[in-house]
Amino acid sequence: MASKTITISEEAYERLKSRKKENESFTNVINKLTRERSLTEIAGILSEDEADRLEERIKERRDETRARMDDLKERMKDAG
Repeated sequence: MASKTITISEEAYERLKSRKKENESFTNVINKLTRERSLTEIAGILSEDEADRLEERIKERRDETRARMDDLKERMKDAG
């Protein structure tokens, strides 16, 4: 297996080290921390209240985006 040498700060090293289990390599820790996660892995991370607030804000942003897009379409239609 090929390897690379990297330079990291003491702070980054200590953070990485704190995530490392006794029989785990730093490569394993880095791979674990940087892999993409599925939605099932993050399910339950928010409280019900936080999830409700987040959902409401997402809906608000979607509505704002739709309104901006509709306005832009109208302006393009009027200009053309």
